[in-house]
Amino acid sequence: MINNDLILTSNNIFTATDEPCFAGYVILSGNKISTIGKGKCPGELFNAHTQVIDLGNRTICPGFIDVHCFFSGYVMRFVGKDLSICKDVKQVFELLDKAEDEVIFAHDLTIDIRKEELDEKYPDAAVVLFKEGCESCAMNTAAIDKFGFTPDRCYPEAYVKIFPYVIGNKEFIRPQFIEYMKMMNSRGITSIKEMGFDDYYGFTETLNDLEDNKELSLRVNFMSQPVDKDIDFTYGQNMREKFNSDFVTFSGYNQMTDGSVSEYNADLKYPYENKDFCCLQKIDWAKLEKDTIEADKRGFRFSLHAQGDAAIAKVLDIYEKCQRDEKGKMVLRQAITDLEFSDPVDLERMGKMGVIAEIYPQIQSLADREDKLRMIKEKIGDRGRYYWNRRKMADSGVIISCGTDLPLLIDDIPESVYHAVGGYFSDGGEPFNKENMLKTEELLKAWTYGGAYNLGKEDSLGSLEVGKKADIAVLSGNIFETDIKDVRDLKVYMTIVDGKIVYKGE
Repeated sequence: MINNDLILTSNNIFTATDEPCFAGYVILSGNKISTIGKGKCPGELFNAHTQVIDLGNRTICPGFIDVHCFFSGYVMRFVGKDLSICKDVKQVFELLDKAEDEVIFAHDLTIDIRKEELDEKYPDAAVVLFKEGCESCAMNTAAIDKFGFTPDRCYPEAYVKIFPYVIGNKEFIRPQFIEYMKMMNSRGITSIKEMGFDDYYGFTETLNDLEDNKELSLRVNFMSQPVDKDIDFTYGQNMREKFNSDFVTFSGYNQMTDGSVSEYNADLKYPYENKDFCCLQKIDWAKLEKDTIEADKRGFRFSLHAQGDAAIAKVLDIYEKCQRDEKGKMVLRQAITDLEFSDPVDLERMGKMGVIAEIYPQIQSLADREDKLRMIKEKIGDRGRYYWNRRKMADSGVIISCGTDLPLLIDDIPESVYHAVGGYFSDGGEPFNKENMLKTEELLKAWTYGGAYNLGKEDSLGSLEVGKKADIAVLSGNIFETDIKDVRDLKVYMTIVDGKIVYKGE
C-alpha cells in the first residue's frame, strides 16, 4: 500500500548533490524522503490521503543549516520590560516600579539615564537597562558590582554573569526559544550549531524538556564556549552521553582567538600598514593549543574563531597536532570560523587537512562600501585582495559551511547570495573582490550539505536524497535565474522539518 504523505512538485529542485537543478518532484513518507524524480509525478505514487503541493517556479532546497549562532545573545533583546515607549526618566521609573526583584532587567532603552539616578532610585537592586541591540546599556552600582561589567563593555562575553538569571529562568526562556525557532524556521533554517557559554547555565534542561514534549522545530547541535570558566571536559562528556538524538546533540567546543582587522585586533603575518605591530590583542596561543589537543584526544571536535592570516595559520598549526589519518586529514571535524582575511597558502592547507570553514556570507551587509574599502586600504593595503576569499576555499577543496554569529546577523539566504556571490555591499556599487566570490550553487551547498558535514550529519541531512530526513526549505522564486541585484527580493516560502510543515509564507 502506498504511504506517501506529501508530494512537492517544482520546476526547480536543488538537491545539493552533483545533480543540476531540475524540474520534478520530492515525495515524503513520514519524516523521510522516499522518492525523488524528474518530470511529472506518476499518478500511482499517491492516493487520496497524499497531500500534493505544486510549487511552480519556487526553488526546493534541503533545509538550511546555521553553524554559528547565539540564542543566548539574541534573547537578551527581550529580557525584562520593554522601554521603547519611554520618553523620559520618569516614564522609565514608572514602568520599572512594578518590578520587585533584586535583579531588574529591561530592554530597548532609548534615552540616557545616569548611574546616579539608578543608584538613588534602586539602592538595593541590581539594574541593567539594555539599549537597542544590547551593545550598550544603563546600569547602577549594584549591577556593576554584581555582574562585573560596565556600560562601555556591554557584550555577551562581558555580561556572562547575567545569563544564569536569563538562560536559567525556564518560565522566561522556554517560550522565548519557541519563538526563536519559529523565527529561524521562517528563514528556512532547520538545524543550528548553537554556541552556549560555559555549561549553558541550565538551558540544556529546557532543550531536554522541549524534545521530550516533541516541541522542537529545529535540530540543535550545541557547543560549549569557555568564557567565565576553564574548559570543562566532564560537562562535555555528560552532555555527549545525555544528548545524542536526531534533534539535540552536543557538538564540542568553541573558542575565540583574535579579533577584527578594523580594530587592529586581527593577528597578521606582517605588520599593519604604516605600523610596527601585527596585533594589538594578546592571545594565549599556548592555552588554546593545550585545550584543543586535549579535547581532540577525548573525541571532542573544536571550532576556533580566527580573522587574521596569522591567526588562521596558527590555528592550522594547532590542528596539525590533533588526530589525523594516514592521508593527513583530520579525524575529527575541526573548523575555523570567520576567516575574514586569509593567506591563500593556508586555505590550501585547510583543504589538504580537511579543516572545515565556517564563513559569514552575510557579513558584507553590515558594512558601508566607502568606509570598508577605506579601512581595508589603510589597515592592510594591497593584501586586501585576499579579504573574504571564499573562492580560494572552494578551489582548494575546503568544505564550506555557513553561519551568522546571530544576533550579529539574522539568517537571510537570498541576502547571502547577493553578498557572497555578487560581491555587493548593501548600497550597491561595483562588486568587491568579485574574483573571490562563490557561485550560487556553491553557496547553497555550503548552507546545506556543508552545514550537515560540519555537524557530522551528512548521512541523514544536508541534501535531497532518498532515505534522508525530510528537512526542506522552499524559496519564493527561482534563485538561479533571478538577477543577482534582485535576489534579496526572494523570501522563504515554506520550511519542513522532519516531514512536518513548520512554516508557510504567502
